[in-house]
Amino acid sequence: MLFAYQIEGDKLARMAPEADLAAATWIDLYRPMPPQSAAVAALGIEVPSLDEMEEIEISARLYRNAGTEVMTVVVPGLSTSKAPMAGPVTFILAPERLVTVRHHAPRPFETFPARADRSGPGCSSPDRIFLGLIEEIIGRLADLMEGTGRALDDIARTVFGGQTGKNGAVLKEALVSIGREGELLGRVRLCLLTLERALSYFSQIAEGRPGTKALNPFIKGATRDIQALGVHADFLSARVSLATDATLGMISLAQNDTVRILSVIAALFLPPTLIASAYGMNFVNMPELAQPWGYPAALALMAGSAVVTWVILKWRRWI
Repeated sequence: MLFAYQIEGDKLARMAPEADLAAATWIDLYRPMPPQSAAVAALGIEVPSLDEMEEIEISARLYRNAGTEVMTVVVPGLSTSKAPMAGPVTFILAPERLVTVRHHAPRPFETFPARADRSGPGCSSPDRIFLGLIEEIIGRLADLMEGTGRALDDIARTVFGGQTGKNGAVLKEALVSIGREGELLGRVRLCLLTLERALSYFSQIAEGRPGTKALNPFIKGATRDIQALGVHADFLSARVSLATDATLGMISLAQNDTVRILSVIAALFLPPTLIASAYGMNFVNMPELAQPWGYPAALALMAGSAVVTWVILKWRRWI
């Protein structure tokens, strides 16, 4: 799909599908088809393939091509099946327009057009739209990290609140939730890393672009925000590790309680079993077998041995 936007006043307006792309200030390509890539290529901008966008070398993610700056970052979003993922997004910054290429659906690309005029840099030029998108992505990352923090708070109340008792299913569900939040946090950290690299590259090439001197405060502000979120991500990573260790410890304690109960039951039945085994040997010279009180005496002896065992275990505080 191709979404084209042009500047109307101080806002971004979406252009009609049949409009001339030469008038567009921002072209957003989502899973572009060959005709859409060809339409952008006619403007002198080469659209990279998904394989090219997924290259991990810095030289493949940040470079200059025929007078345009190409910057690729990894942004959390949703796949075509609505599954959470992190995928590459390429920003192609030309003097006349900004082109973004993506194969998944990060939320900032859906929310930014409606409030582009309210972003710090504004949307009066391709450079400002680029920084506005970066600001929107940073805001989205902050929201995701706040959600992770709230989820960890709920997990901590579940694990440490004493309400789980011996319910292993609740603890297992908590462990799954911790893993899910850890994966999300990993995607956020990867995005922060690639965003910082892209901003560093943009700050270097911005000196040679007209009208970008006024953007330096926004570049520095975005860089500070990324660094602050990095510190917050480290804190949340420590909380994820703590929650994982605590949940695994609670699961071990619950399992130990189960094993202890089984051990106590086995200990209680051990003396009666020994007595029953002795009288079950049926030797000839066993006078109790011929006595009418032999069977009740054996039952009483077995019951008494079990009671004595329970008293000893209770006295030693093993149960």
